[in-house]
Amino acid sequence: MTKARKRFGQHFLEPAWVRKVIAAIDPKPDEAFIEIGAGHGALTRPLAARARHVTAYEIDRDLAAELRAAAIPNVTIVEGDVLDAPRPSHPASIRIAGNLPYNVASPIMFQLVEWSRRGVPIADATLMLQREVADRLLASPGSRDYGVLTVLIRHRATVERLLTLPPGAFRPAPKVQSAVVRLRFHAPDPPVADEAAFERLVKRAFSQRRKMLSNALFGDGSGAASSAAASQIDLRRRAETLSVAEYAALAELLRNNT
Repeated sequence: MTKARKRFGQHFLEPAWVRKVIAAIDPKPDEAFIEIGAGHGALTRPLAARARHVTAYEIDRDLAAELRAAAIPNVTIVEGDVLDAPRPSHPASIRIAGNLPYNVASPIMFQLVEWSRRGVPIADATLMLQREVADRLLASPGSRDYGVLTVLIRHRATVERLLTLPPGAFRPAPKVQSAVVRLRFHAPDPPVADEAAFERLVKRAFSQRRKMLSNALFGDGSGAASSAAASQIDLRRRAETLSVAEYAALAELLRNNT
């Protein structure tokens, strides 16, 4: 069996925890899955046994070859980085599952949001993440974990924590705890006219999260826009205190006054 490779952030799930994760995913016979980070197939095989089809992405060519050699009839192995993958084409609903490498978990989730935005019919994504990342996804305004990831993901998905996994759930054991979360994708809530501008606003606000919004956003002296925003949102507040809805409202105020 291929050993874990640090450069890919590989930690393989132990059999006892595979059963718990599969129970949390709850695959059905008529469902199709995209699996991200198939590894040795710990999730691939039980998913394939319960679902209609699994498309499994694996960046490690040796692991991809190992899975391909297993010749599981309803599994398609895609060798490569899912971040480089073209947008999948699925006429019907697709579910996502995966044990995400800690170092690329956020970019992968943003990619899933982009796929959903571009019309990929993703029903949900059940993902294993570093617990710290799960905490950020679920954070409330005003907390230290609340940030760009929280706002941009929750603008496009609801997030539910399903399981917490100790380091011993994996081999080799990571130095941190992990969590399983479920993302259910939806239209932007609240809607915004320009999602790219909304994203830029959130990133700019949090780039100087210790400063008041007036300084973080309008340090260049954008008077009219600043005045319009201040008319509805107290710009003496800091970035981590605004809800997703307030960021959407602020983005619309600025769009209408620039």
